[in-house]
Amino acid sequence: MTDTAPSGLMPFYAMDILKRAKALEEQGRSICHLELGEPGQPPAPRVIEAVARALPQPQGYTNAKGMIELREGLARYYQEQHGIAVDPELVLATMGSSAGFILAFHTAFKPGARIAITRPGYPAYVNTLLGLGFGIAEIPLRGANGWRLTGEAIAVAHARQAFDGLLFASPANPTGAAVDREQLADIVATCARLGVTLISDEIYHGLDYRGASVSALELTRDAIVINSFSKYYCMTGWRIGWMVLPEALIRRAEILQQNLFISAPTLSQIAATAALKERDYAEEQKASYAVNRQLLATGLREIGFELPVTGDGAFYAYAGISRFSNDSMSFCEAMLAEAGVAATPGIDFDRTDGAGFVRFSYAGTRASVEEALERLRRFTRAGG
Repeated sequence: MTDTAPSGLMPFYAMDILKRAKALEEQGRSICHLELGEPGQPPAPRVIEAVARALPQPQGYTNAKGMIELREGLARYYQEQHGIAVDPELVLATMGSSAGFILAFHTAFKPGARIAITRPGYPAYVNTLLGLGFGIAEIPLRGANGWRLTGEAIAVAHARQAFDGLLFASPANPTGAAVDREQLADIVATCARLGVTLISDEIYHGLDYRGASVSALELTRDAIVINSFSKYYCMTGWRIGWMVLPEALIRRAEILQQNLFISAPTLSQIAATAALKERDYAEEQKASYAVNRQLLATGLREIGFELPVTGDGAFYAYAGISRFSNDSMSFCEAMLAEAGVAATPGIDFDRTDGAGFVRFSYAGTRASVEEALERLRRFTRAGG
């Protein structure tokens, strides 16, 4: 049963499943964790070394935008990875992408503005927008076209219910869908024509298995870009991310940062500065995800899950469960209790059609994916 507050807020079911899984582990149960989008490996060793060197020193607040060393490092990142020049003064270090969303919404929009999001999509989008008093417009996506957003879909949704902004991720959570340069250009051009402010969530950049990820900054400087060290750099708990903003918005974002968060954590900024130089390590982790991606997709299809496309990026499989259930929450609860496999119900990502889907994360080890698949085979044979 879903638990919806009067405001429309709903729990983050991935975290609820994690809580139950941890409780079972405390009872001695073995659990395969496929519920969270959390890399199974720690940050690169040199990241830890950089923090260890800094730790004996007093750690005070930094500039509200963040340490200049970090912002200059991010400017180099955009030059090297995307071939574009970014002024470090337009970069703002944040407490993960979560703080970046809050700053973006309050920086770019008036209270009560309506922001479009895709469905299925990251559940915190809906809950953060509603919690902050903004309206939402949902753009439904379909597996038949690889769960990809198009300019046409944006225009249709805008004609049906006008909106002021669009929050869009590529690669996306939970589907792993990613758009190429031409498709992203279509989205950028459509937003410009409609007068819609684009917020590009690029948190899974680097984890695109078809080729290099394309940043919205390659196509426009009017977009707000949000990224994080959590996924590609294996730094979820460090709570460190960044934003790149148009020049007209950076001062307002800085003022909001000063008052809402003061600055991102100093030690995390030091760690992030070091992480930018450790892409070889990050690429090693990506290679292991690529193996898990194929392993999980093949296994789920063999078992009977519906997976019309293998996600382009991130580290998720968004699988249909119609052969087994029409209630993803109950299915995930039973799967956890009986099989010891933790996964996230589709209702986390889609309040309309999510009961027919489950998201599996393959960010962990190959051994955990293999064991989870074997447990799922036994679970589904027993009637699920």
